[in-house]
Amino acid sequence: MTDTQIDLSFTAEIKLFYDLHVPQHLTGPAPLLIAVHGYGAHKRYMMREAKIVAPEEFVIASVQAPHQHFRQASEGYRVGFGWLTDFKPEESVALHHKFVNDLITRLVSDGVVDQKSIYLYGFSQACALNFRYAFTYPDVLKAVVGVSGGIPGDLDTSPLYKTFNGETLYLFGDDDEFYSDEKFKGFDQKLKDRLPQYRSIQYHAKHEITDEMRNDIRQFLLQQSLKQPHSPDLN
Repeated sequence: MTDTQIDLSFTAEIKLFYDLHVPQHLTGPAPLLIAVHGYGAHKRYMMREAKIVAPEEFVIASVQAPHQHFRQASEGYRVGFGWLTDFKPEESVALHHKFVNDLITRLVSDGVVDQKSIYLYGFSQACALNFRYAFTYPDVLKAVVGVSGGIPGDLDTSPLYKTFNGETLYLFGDDDEFYSDEKFKGFDQKLKDRLPQYRSIQYHAKHEITDEMRNDIRQFLLQQSLKQPHSPDLN
């Protein structure tokens, strides 16, 4: 009798899609805000959110997750996108990292983006992914913004993570459908203990991005854009 072999695989190439907003009359390399949507959403949604908070001189890239699925909506079923599942999540994390790095490399080489002013903004599922990126490539980003999402489950154990010295803004609600108040406060404390330049704000909100959050994110990005740039390292 022949033994059964499982999880055999081939390597295939896929396309990763993103939308790009470049301000009119751009005269030189500009700050870049990379916007990463949550589970079930898409790049168009996150581009709308990013345009609300980004200062006028920012280039915006809204990236779309590779895993498509049907999600129920009021008018029936629509296609949504997700970043990872419990099946071999490390591969999805690596794909997210490669997506962000390839995007930055392209926009910098095209002369569109200032590599010393890269910002990463994520909602919901994207929060933990973005923190993983910041801890793995701590010298690339100037700042990270996370809204209504979790933190890496391996935050205390992964040997890949380093100290991220950039600014971090973490926002969450007190009535979230997916995360309890106790859970958020635990996330908040872990990030506070690990990040030297960290600020968090809790709102009266559900699992959402509220107008109050948008105003605070915009002010945060404006303040960061006025600070001295750092020297990034994509290696």
